[in-house]
Amino acid sequence: MRPSPDEPRADTPHATAAALLPLVGGPANVTSVAHCMTRLRLGLADPSLVDEERVRALPAVLGVVADDTYQVVLGPGVVGRVTAAFEELLATANEDEDAEVGTAARLAARGAELKAEQRRRNATPLKLVLRRVANIFVPLIPALIGCGVLAGVNGLLVNAGWLPGLTPALAAIASGFMALIAVFVGHNTAKEFGGTPVLGGAVAAVVVYPGVAKVTAFGLALSPGQGGVLGALGAALLGTYVEKWCHRHVPPTLDVLLTPALTVLVAGLATLYGLMYAAGEISTAIGTAANWLLSTTGAFAGLVLGGLFLPLVMLGLHQALIPIHTTLIEQQGYTVLLPVLAMAGAGQVGAATAVYVRRRHDTSLRTTIRSALPAGLLGVGEPLIYGVSLPLGRPFLTACAGGAAGGAFIGFFAMLGHQVGATAIGPSGWALFPLLAGSRSLLTTTAIYAGGLATGYAVGFAATWAFGGLGGPDEDEGTDAGQAVADATAR
Repeated sequence: MRPSPDEPRADTPHATAAALLPLVGGPANVTSVAHCMTRLRLGLADPSLVDEERVRALPAVLGVVADDTYQVVLGPGVVGRVTAAFEELLATANEDEDAEVGTAARLAARGAELKAEQRRRNATPLKLVLRRVANIFVPLIPALIGCGVLAGVNGLLVNAGWLPGLTPALAAIASGFMALIAVFVGHNTAKEFGGTPVLGGAVAAVVVYPGVAKVTAFGLALSPGQGGVLGALGAALLGTYVEKWCHRHVPPTLDVLLTPALTVLVAGLATLYGLMYAAGEISTAIGTAANWLLSTTGAFAGLVLGGLFLPLVMLGLHQALIPIHTTLIEQQGYTVLLPVLAMAGAGQVGAATAVYVRRRHDTSLRTTIRSALPAGLLGVGEPLIYGVSLPLGRPFLTACAGGAAGGAFIGFFAMLGHQVGATAIGPSGWALFPLLAGSRSLLTTTAIYAGGLATGYAVGFAATWAFGGLGGPDEDEGTDAGQAVADATAR
């Protein structure tokens, strides 16, 4: 039976949002809505009200991660449209106000108990720290991508000698955000840790202010930007603690004047006479360690990093690496880690291609792969992870093997002195080609990166073909393993 012309298609953003809202407990159970590149992130008053089996069964849903927020994996592009439709449905929900308030209060109390119990049972200090760091940097990704792409285009124009009148303007546009990224990091840090965001930005701005060159600390003159995003993060975090202390001890009549002044003064002085120097040393150590790791143990390091990155993506912890990438870009002009980690996506593409070829009669699975492969080629692996390899089980492991092989390929050339880096973070896969930089010519750098991708594709395909449990179109072996991994992730 054909749907009515007025009835929304089952796969439209509005239909997906309308189907999802009651499955997560209805409007009264939703406390916050946000999204990243691939996931709709919902704050829920009572997570136990979610009908997770039916959520996973929705056509547009690629997977689910139950964490501090309830994360519905929808894929790039789709997630933004579904989020907008979801927020619209929430805004126009026509429920009785008194009943809604009463329900929300009960749900909030029950949800608080469940969250506290879950955190005590599962959360580790390291895991919580990584997630909070990710929460600081994830909102910056769109600007990092936009400016990084423009920087790559500008670099190509400069190398080719084209449009010399335009390249200075592109350089200014692409570099402006990176020059002031410390301010945004400070703003988000204060927001994440319960301070006033603008005060966090104000304290972090000290790090990039040109006038710090006149300040001497430890017998050495400071330089603008010393310590980079790590210094900004530390400054804003300290400012947040100072602000909270002031709110507790400053008389209410003076709070509006003294608290902001003391926050900026104390945190600012500590930043100038301690944090900038310490963060600068840490940043230098990160750069030195990354270069040593790849130049000395490159093949092994690449194998380990490339092989473990997909599980990090699956757990949502990969965003915690953004400060390291950003620090390397600030120091060296490029991050040597991103091209190695990008090989995980190549292994995923190779594995999915093997599944597509082997399961030639599985129409539903092949349709999922066709829709997810373009994103996978551009380095967005979550649609393939949650839609293909993880549910099948073994192909997830063979995809990791492909990533390990590609990472080892890149690392091997790093040991020979041919470092491959990326001038920005965000894009991966084929999208990283315009952003490549390294210790050798652009042609050599591009060839090494392309060789790594080809290795990841080939090994991921071959390993999945041989060991992926894909005996035929009706082969279900591995599904239980995939579900076990997914369940462990959710827990």
